[in-house]
This record gives sequence, C-alpha cells and structure tokens, in this order.
Amino acid sequence: EVQLVESGGGLVQVGGSLRLSCAASGFSFDDYAIGWFRQAPGKEREGVSCISGSDGRTYYADSVKGRFTISIDNAKNTVYLQMNSLKPEDTAVYYCAADSYGAGLWWVDNTEYDYWGQGTQVTVSS
Repeated sequence: EVQLVESGGGLVQVGGSLRLSCAASGFSFDDYAIGWFRQAPGKEREGVSCISGSDGRTYYADSVKGRFTISIDNAKNTVYLQMNSLKPEDTAVYYCAADSYGAGLWWVDNTEYDYWGQGTQVTVSS
C-alpha cells in the first residue's frame, strides 16, 4: 500500500523556521517526483516545490525561492521542506504528493500526481 505521511507542521512566528517531512512507503522514490503543495482557506491548492527522486532536480514557486529548500533522503524514503523566513502568507495546509511520471515543468499541476498525503498545518503568526 502506498502511503505518504507529512509531519513537522505547527505554529511559528513571522521570520521563524519549520522543517516539514514527507515519509513514503510502498514505493521507491527513484522513479518519482515528490512535490509539496499548500492550500490556504478559500484559495486553490498551489505548488510550492518539487524534487526529482532520480536525479535530485529541484523546482520552486517564485513566492518561496530563497526561503524554502527541498531535499531528499532516498535511503529513508523521505523528502524534507526546510522553510525559513516564514511569512503570514505561508499559512496553509501543506501536502506532499508523488508523481510517477517524474519531475518536469509540469510539476505545479496537481492533477499530475498519483498519491497524496493527508496534510500538515502550518500557521505563521504576526
């Protein structure tokens, strides 16, 4: 059974940091892209970042470039999202997802992803 489990969310003040984890089971990262998405109340789900499990290529939304870093530990089948300099507009439920087609410019399209985690809440207070 394929599972993605996010953890690491919480409440943080403006300018603070959090590290989200996405632990996968039931498949290997090698042939997948793993993306992070977020959804704030009343807004559409948006792509935050993505990493290729095969070659480590990374992609970021403009809104998080320079603040967020995605990384992968293939041995642990876990993807991380290090979030620094957090802003109130980063408040959302964060989801990780797996795309069996791999990583590319389509990474922001959430319909491309085959598996999703349950989400973890990130709240940035001002």
